[in-house]
Amino acid sequence: MIFRSGALGAVLFLAGCAALAPPPPGSDAPFDIVGRVAVNFDGRAFTSNLRWRHAAGREEVWLSTPLGQTLAHIQSDATDATLTTADQQQYRAASVEALTRRALGWDLPLSRLTWWVRGEAVPGGGAPAGLQRDQRSRLTQLDQDGWRIAFENYPPDEHGGLPRRLDLRSGGQEIRLLIDGWREVEAAR
Repeated sequence: MIFRSGALGAVLFLAGCAALAPPPPGSDAPFDIVGRVAVNFDGRAFTSNLRWRHAAGREEVWLSTPLGQTLAHIQSDATDATLTTADQQQYRAASVEALTRRALGWDLPLSRLTWWVRGEAVPGGGAPAGLQRDQRSRLTQLDQDGWRIAFENYPPDEHGGLPRRLDLRSGGQEIRLLIDGWREVEAAR
């Protein structure tokens, strides 16, 4: 009996640590994404690994080298956003978009990405245009708030069927986001 209880406890513990399915579409459930980002802007390029933790009213993003050294750590809540660089310089702004524009030279539309990574238009955002869908009614292209987003690679057995790659374009800026994994926030701690 003790062995079975211990085995059950171990299984439950490991299940809690395992990667979970992404939140269902239309929800604002917390999530933790790991992936990679590549940005082209003003004739320059930036690439890094990305970890993004989203929770109600709070965002945290780590941009890091392939070996895991943090290049920038971004934290934001309803009142402000802070970016800390590898050399401990800090930048502050009212939004992540303004912050990354000032500190990195390019806009990271994080508040909109919360919806776009789920393959959805931002509710209450600018009127979506240029909507294109595939045979399964999944978004393949969207124009919203000055951005054109191409949704690519919907692997059926990964990420709960959500897009694995997003290509964003606004003015002369291009961002490619590759999502390698989704995790429930509590499981990632």
